[in-house]
Amino acid sequence: MTVTKQTVASKLAAYLHHEISLAQLVDWAENALMEDEFVESEMEALRHVVSRLGVADVRAFGLTWEDCEQLLQRLGYRARVEVFA
Repeated sequence: MTVTKQTVASKLAAYLHHEISLAQLVDWAENALMEDEFVESEMEALRHVVSRLGVADVRAFGLTWEDCEQLLQRLGYRARVEVFA
């Protein structure tokens, strides 16, 4: 599979929307690093973000809201929170 910025942003969004767990996000990132191809023109940002997601289950690294915002920004996206009753 070819990984693009959109692919990674979609996975991160799925995690933030509680559609996938942190463990599933980490598994996806680890597998992507080992098995998938990255779009050449986006390689630097993709490797950085996917590598970071691959260690998000390690206590020393974790994954905060701020981390997610920064990772999305690195991919050219912005996060927005919506609160409703």
